[in-house]
Amino acid sequence: MFRLIKRNYFLLISVFFILYFGFNLVSGERGLFSYIEKKELLYSLKKEKLSLTSKIEDMDHKNSLLSTNVDLDYIETLIRERFLFGKKDETIYIIKTDEK
Repeated sequence: MFRLIKRNYFLLISVFFILYFGFNLVSGERGLFSYIEKKELLYSLKKEKLSLTSKIEDMDHKNSLLSTNVDLDYIETLIRERFLFGKKDETIYIIKTDEK
């Protein structure tokens, strides 16, 4: 048995290294599966960043309508939506939607 191992020493070491590097290539912290998970995480974070950037731009625009050049039409829209005020002889209908 010892003689057989001595004769196939190079083959055994080669098989061990192939299995070792193959296993680490696929799994582990720097493996293929981890790479795919990190790529999906990066995609979702970029998508969230775009969403938050658009929300910030929208809020900046609404803030500029209320601070630098006061837009009376926007103020009237806010009062109508938030406080349910209307003009004289005007009927207001409230439509409830199911938001989850």
